[in-house]
Amino acid sequence: MAEDRRAPLRYVWIVAGLALVSSLWFAVWSTVGAGPVWIAYLTMPLGGAVAIVAVHRLGRIVRPDAVARRFWRSLLAGTGFMTVGYGLMAVNAVRNTVGDDPPDMTITSAACVALGFGLAMWAVARVPVEAGGPGERRRMNLDRTIAFLGCSTPLWYFGLAPMLTADDRWSPQTLVLIGLAFLMSVGGITKVAYLGDGPVDRTALRLVATMGLTAAGVAVLATTYGDAGGPPSQAVVLPLAPLVLVLAVRAQWKAALGRGRVSRRSSPLLPYLAVASVDLPLLGIAVRELRWTDRLVLVAAVVVSVFVIVRQFVAFRDNARLLRDIRAQEERLQHEVSHDGLTGLANRAMFRGRLQAALAAGESATVLLVDLDDFKTVNDSLGHDVGDQLLVSLAAMLREQAGDGLPVRIGGDEFAVLLVGGTTVGETVAQRILDALTEPISEHTLLVQASIGIATAEPGASVDRVLREADVAMYAAKQRGKAAYVRFLPGMAEPVVAHMRLGGELRRAVDEGELEVFYQPIMALDTRKLVGVESLVRWNHPDRGLVMPGEFIPAAERTGLIVQVGRFVLRESCRQIAAWLGEFGPDAPVKAGVNVSARQLHDPDFVADVLAALDESGLAPDHLVLELTESAVLRGSQISQSLHELDAAGVRLALDDFGTGESSLSLLRAFPAAIVKLDKSFVDGLEIDDVDPESRDARQAVARAVIQLAGALRLDSVAEGIENEAQAERLHALGYTLGQGYHLARPMSAENLTALLAAQRQALPAA
Repeated sequence: MAEDRRAPLRYVWIVAGLALVSSLWFAVWSTVGAGPVWIAYLTMPLGGAVAIVAVHRLGRIVRPDAVARRFWRSLLAGTGFMTVGYGLMAVNAVRNTVGDDPPDMTITSAACVALGFGLAMWAVARVPVEAGGPGERRRMNLDRTIAFLGCSTPLWYFGLAPMLTADDRWSPQTLVLIGLAFLMSVGGITKVAYLGDGPVDRTALRLVATMGLTAAGVAVLATTYGDAGGPPSQAVVLPLAPLVLVLAVRAQWKAALGRGRVSRRSSPLLPYLAVASVDLPLLGIAVRELRWTDRLVLVAAVVVSVFVIVRQFVAFRDNARLLRDIRAQEERLQHEVSHDGLTGLANRAMFRGRLQAALAAGESATVLLVDLDDFKTVNDSLGHDVGDQLLVSLAAMLREQAGDGLPVRIGGDEFAVLLVGGTTVGETVAQRILDALTEPISEHTLLVQASIGIATAEPGASVDRVLREADVAMYAAKQRGKAAYVRFLPGMAEPVVAHMRLGGELRRAVDEGELEVFYQPIMALDTRKLVGVESLVRWNHPDRGLVMPGEFIPAAERTGLIVQVGRFVLRESCRQIAAWLGEFGPDAPVKAGVNVSARQLHDPDFVADVLAALDESGLAPDHLVLELTESAVLRGSQISQSLHELDAAGVRLALDDFGTGESSLSLLRAFPAAIVKLDKSFVDGLEIDDVDPESRDARQAVARAVIQLAGALRLDSVAEGIENEAQAERLHALGYTLGQGYHLARPMSAENLTALLAAQRQALPAA
């Protein structure tokens, strides 16, 4: 293949060298003499022989395409006949030259050359030209007629006409050959003006068409110098024909190997150039043959036509610029319609169209639905600008990891990757995406995770079905702990859909007041007096009865309803504590602990909601305890600022599940906590002496460390999850004064707790 790429250039150098040597010989011969005149006749057949070899070699490159193969075969035959004709002419010149006067062309030579020109013209004429419709074809034919007549006029006036009207008559064979060359030149020029990119390289076709212009040079020399024009025609002008032919071979060769320059369709300026070319003979007539008054009129007509041409050219250029702007705007609008404005990825509409087309075409398609985990946290804590930058960075990562797939932004923080044809396994791409997310992305170096659902549709499946299955799989991935991918399997939809339906029912429950707050007492471990409560939400489902938080809180988190649920629990707790304080006075629970989720803390109205609940109920701030987990507190500066505002307002803050996190101790320095709650995991087994003593000792050590730390920092402490009396006694021995758990009291409705408070108050006088 390397030899094939060098071969066209080799032929160009050979033919160019022959043409140069021939021109130098003529320069020396015409000045000091350099051998007989028949030497001038050798270059053309030698160059033609090299061109034949080049065209023949090209045939192997263009063989796969029928149109190109037909064109170059016809040109090969034409070049062969022309080379034979000029070869016979050279032989005749060697035999019959007398002095500096070469002999006339023989009939045989003329016939061969004429046949060669005819085949070349036929080859050019058969190259197909595409036109849009009947109107476009009529316009193109009219333009080509104008161009043909306009270009023919100067060639006729300056070349062929002087030969026909000369005193010394030219031989018929010479006139026929020059006429054919003129037709080939003009026809080729008008042909290539309307030829777009195709199997025959446009540059190569232009070069072939210019071969006929050598006849114009021969005609001008012949009419100007008579027989003396023969040597320069043979030595200087005609050798250019095989040179442009091998240049055309090289252009086609490069195009066939994919290394040629992509050309564009010509602008329709040729008719105007044709009009301008007609002006040249008119000026010649005005100068040589007319009176000065007639010349003035003719020159004025020429000047006016030139101005009209210039005007048309300016209008054409403006129209072309306007058309380019319109097309650019259309492309921009089309891109905006089918692509996401923020990330530049394909959008939902384009995604559905590609998926529909693939399934309709009988191809299988795999969809990866990619959803960022906890993206709202980024927006709420760091701002929407940071969130947008994260989405842009995620889009760039998807482009890189999607391979042959189409990355798409569905909307919000939800993305997709479309894989068509089954050549790439969906799990492979999903794993690449998850692996890429193990490193921080975005200019803010954020470490994020994603859940990915995978679904594959066979040909003929519906678009909505595969998208629904991918969504179900993605939701299942989130349920399994996030940062994972799950492929859809039959039967997977039922529990997922049920869970999603639960979210819809929960919205109705919030709107229709089906939620209820239960209260778990916090007791003094020595007297077992109720001193506080922890508020816990329950759902009185109309069909399922009482639903525990573990079943519906995840749905509330996923749908964002946790903010409304938390607001309801907060206001109801404040109202109820205030009511108990008003009814029972010092015997009422003095503290109400309300659990707060991370989603609530990211709500910009959270502080205002807390203060509004206190104001509406009339409850003093120090009676309200907000219980927060370590993972919720460690979410950024916005949350820290909100918590400090609440602490400054008098609201007490409790660190729930204390001891289970990695930063519990260091967190107490930055977090304005007033209460720590020992996690249930350190209470379980605390009382057992004969089972796993090392585990028991470790739990006791943690429980002892927490109470000592709380005492050192002047914090209240509460032990959670007390299940039996032995645990209560052991905790009390360690220094804990407050506890909660099923052994002490189960969560109960406000009515039951009211009854408990009433019974407790009646029991005090008796005691």
